[in-house]
Amino acid sequence: MTSLKREREVEVDDDDNEDGVVAKIGRGRVVEDRRSRHCPYLDTINRSVLDFDFEKLCSISLSHINVYACLICGKYFQGRGLKSHAYTHSVQFTHHVFLNLHTLKFYCLPDNYEIIDSSLEDITYVLKPTFTKQHIAGLDKHGKLYRAYDRTTYLPGIVGLNNIKANDYANVVLQAFSNVPPLRNYFLEEENYKGIRRPPGDIMFLLVQRFGELMRKLWNPRNFKAHVSPHEMLQAVVLCSKKNFQITKQGDAVDFMTWFLNALHSALGGNKKKPTIITKAFQGSMRIFSKKLPHPDLTPEEKEALLLTEEYQEQLSESTFLFLTLDLPTAPLYKDEKEQLIIPQVPLFNILAKFNGSTEKEYKTYKENFLKRFQLTKLPPYLIFCIKRFTKNNFFVEKNPTIVNFPITNVDLREYLTEEAQATEKNTTYDLVANVVHDGKPTEGAYRIHVLHHGTGKWYEMQDLQVTDILPQMITLSEAYIQIWKRQECDDHDTDNHTAA
Repeated sequence: MTSLKREREVEVDDDDNEDGVVAKIGRGRVVEDRRSRHCPYLDTINRSVLDFDFEKLCSISLSHINVYACLICGKYFQGRGLKSHAYTHSVQFTHHVFLNLHTLKFYCLPDNYEIIDSSLEDITYVLKPTFTKQHIAGLDKHGKLYRAYDRTTYLPGIVGLNNIKANDYANVVLQAFSNVPPLRNYFLEEENYKGIRRPPGDIMFLLVQRFGELMRKLWNPRNFKAHVSPHEMLQAVVLCSKKNFQITKQGDAVDFMTWFLNALHSALGGNKKKPTIITKAFQGSMRIFSKKLPHPDLTPEEKEALLLTEEYQEQLSESTFLFLTLDLPTAPLYKDEKEQLIIPQVPLFNILAKFNGSTEKEYKTYKENFLKRFQLTKLPPYLIFCIKRFTKNNFFVEKNPTIVNFPITNVDLREYLTEEAQATEKNTTYDLVANVVHDGKPTEGAYRIHVLHHGTGKWYEMQDLQVTDILPQMITLSEAYIQIWKRQECDDHDTDNHTAA
């Protein structure tokens, strides 16, 4: 029996060498096709048309299953069997080299053999970039320019994002977060979040996967082009937000950022007690002093009587925050003597006074009014400011054009901390690393972002696909909407705990 088996194996082996077909022999041993390492069609590959940023769908059947990319025209097709769309395309247009988008293996069709060639490694790296710990550690230490396949030069991380229709509100937030080192470093290594368990049927983890993919594309030093399309990321946003945020309709950057941070935190398995990379980087805490006000229609005697009751005494509560909202003073209604509206200016420290523990602000609800004051108890490594520019009433949305005057570096927030926190917090000085700007009308305007490149120390302005360098002095003249500040001497390893916890 054993001699017969051996004879059969030898016969199959000989047939393989003659016909050039990959066959499985005995127990899992595979004979490699002679053509695999000598494919004559490799010179037909056109790298300039390859774009792996879009959803991996067959262009004919619109199926996600078993999708191959034609490396000659860049289109996606399903399968490679005799009646598949990829096979038909290869015969009809004589396009022979295909890449399986899931297994990252190359095939020649219609001959149907696997191609093994090290010259194709650059294509698999663009489809699925990977980063070593050494590479990640050196990202902020140099400002080396890289040349893309289309001969444009770019800095990894300072890369334009395509505005598909009206998604610039999401682009600026994604670009801002891609330049927060602990967040970036966590998502560049897929191993950090790969093992997080989610309940069956949970779609929110898709957001984490797509954000990680986008982060790796933005920081890829071997891109074929110097811009990235966030198509798959935004489709995950539309799906996970139940169409609250869309690609085709302009949204609000602060609303998107609020939802995105909380969605990422919960998708990474976080809650109020369990921290994630989001809370480690951005979460601070504050004290809120709240006092209920009597109804204004009451008589002075009734008001005085109510103020003595326990319900109207000042209440103290502790709360965490991922960002601080700064209120702008109301803009002037009237024009000056030259018939021009004055664009008012306000120093950053004036609007930060909201958190000094003594400034009171009235908050009105449908039934009750409250006086509140705030004081910070803990500052995060990265502090986000949201400057409240938009106010909604029953009829329309108004935008406050006030310019906030702020320094780019050395903003000390010690005076806004409680006395106990002042004793424990060592560093309270912050430098600006990202500044999101809104230009134009409230509902029709456009977004752009200023980002500090840590390696070069230079500032860059990004608006959709346009990337230009900018002087730091010009940043303060813009209508800032969202700002991210980095604590000085803040060691990114403090927050960059590479665990799924």
